[in-house]
Amino acid sequence: MTQRDYDVIVIGAGPVGENVADRVKAGGLSVVVIESELVGGECSYWACVPSKALLRPAAALSAARAVAGADAAVTGELDVEAVLRRRNEFVGDWDDSSQESWLEKTGIDLVRGHGRISGVRTVTVNQGSSANAASPDAAPITVRARHAVVVSTGTDPAIPDIPGLAEAAPWTSREATSVSEVPRRLAVIGGGSVGCEMATVFRALGAEVTLIARGGLLGGMEPFAGVAVREALVASGVTVLTGISPSGVHRGPDGVVRIAFDSDSQKDVDVDEVLVATGRAPRTGELGLETVGLAPGDWLTVDDTMRVAPPSDAAVGDAGAGDAAAGDADAQDGPLAGGWLYAVGDVNHRALLTHQGKYQARAAGDVIAARANGGRVDDAPWGVHVATADHAAVPLVVFTDPEIASVGLTAAAAAKRAESAGGIRVIDYNLGWVSGATLHRDGYQGQVRAIIDVEREVILGITMVGPDVAELLQAATIAVVGEVPLRRLWHAVPAFPTISEFWLRLLEEYGRPNVA
Repeated sequence: MTQRDYDVIVIGAGPVGENVADRVKAGGLSVVVIESELVGGECSYWACVPSKALLRPAAALSAARAVAGADAAVTGELDVEAVLRRRNEFVGDWDDSSQESWLEKTGIDLVRGHGRISGVRTVTVNQGSSANAASPDAAPITVRARHAVVVSTGTDPAIPDIPGLAEAAPWTSREATSVSEVPRRLAVIGGGSVGCEMATVFRALGAEVTLIARGGLLGGMEPFAGVAVREALVASGVTVLTGISPSGVHRGPDGVVRIAFDSDSQKDVDVDEVLVATGRAPRTGELGLETVGLAPGDWLTVDDTMRVAPPSDAAVGDAGAGDAAAGDADAQDGPLAGGWLYAVGDVNHRALLTHQGKYQARAAGDVIAARANGGRVDDAPWGVHVATADHAAVPLVVFTDPEIASVGLTAAAAAKRAESAGGIRVIDYNLGWVSGATLHRDGYQGQVRAIIDVEREVILGITMVGPDVAELLQAATIAVVGEVPLRRLWHAVPAFPTISEFWLRLLEEYGRPNVA
């Protein structure tokens, strides 16, 4: 069995793993990335990139139809074949050669195959586990790390325990975003961001869509966001069933999928395909975690520097920053002694978003290099080696029509935390009252909500609903992360006439901040 030695091993070459490798390489360390599928990962080929490529043509068409004068130029419907071709271009026809070239140019080694932790700082790679492997009968190799092993394996779709569903060959987000032919009828199970976005896509592409959600839509966000998306989906022709779950699913010999319900008020639904979008599960079942005292199939709990906590410290992920959260990892007994194992991205369950995983990756890569080189570790809250924003400053966009953009806490979450002695104040404003919005689209409809810490007079969270609000989110993120005082925001003058003028309207609704 061949053995290779590196300073750092990264298991998983998605955007998160690539970012870790890039940062440790920039820190002067040698690094190898192990990948069993496509370099670039889920986001590049089956999630963020293809889904947004599919959503954009419909959004552009909707925008043109919402402006008098431009609407007269719209004489047809979407060209479905052209939409799918454009999607294929963005995913490189599922060819990762350009990504592989980037690794090589950056000086990052790549081993194709399934990586499995086989001991302390040791990973065994079965090179025959992937269609992209060098050879199906290639001998396994052992890779050893001098400093760190980083798990960046992401997640798999979670299939709910509905009788017959697994046997009905359901779609997951992979099949939906890589579709080559649009089904005539599609059922989507799940009312989260993936379910709502895919219902939007396939309705725009001409499918009859039924969206089924056990609760409401976009749970965990401000309630008005889910209401707005539901109204828009229904207006587009989507059948939205909420507060109900399938009691059984069966695919017949003719390929038709029947979805049954234990309800006298809801008839069975027949579709050609069923898409499951009900959550994710960590891709750790075949990772060899048992060899280092961790449970296969579990999420990996980390401190704010992304270092995996030993099992006895199961709650450290919410404890605070850096080494202070997990205790002195270098002093731990057992196979994790020395704090050599890290987990970044979805697999640590902190914030299942690509941009947040890349943020974690930058912190982890830099802190690994600092520790390896004997440098100073900046692990206080908001330090360069921690992912503090994961706790209460996560930006999120749902690319439906209307778009949903949020950062920080919702009103319910802020009230539950009760961090401010002065309490919180919720300010709502109708985006349709902003001149820039009505110029942007005729009859613009939208809403913005700000959650304000009354004692400190800073913004804890912002949620926006409306066409094209995604591009307004970074300003809100800066306000939340920077804890910009309202008295200073009064001097951030929005240009007229832009949708950003809502900032002035929110401040006017709040009133002049304290001057004491």
